[in-house]
Amino acid sequence: MQRLGTVSRTAQNLLIVRCDDSDRPDIGATAVDESLSRVGRVVDVFGPVSRPYVAVTPAEGVRAASLVGDRLYAK
Repeated sequence: MQRLGTVSRTAQNLLIVRCDDSDRPDIGATAVDESLSRVGRVVDVFGPVSRPYVAVTPAEGVRAASLVGDRLYAK
């Protein structure tokens, strides 16, 4: 499991996650929270190479706004 980063905001029903470092996940990776519950799927990586952003499509039943400020992981 790889540390993804912290959810900084939501945009167009996507979770925008700021990566902790330059180690970015693969597109299509599953995003989980600290309790290993499935949160969504990585659909895009963008921004600066040194500390990129990741866009995550929320899983069905997940309220995106409630995850702002939470740390996510890639599985």
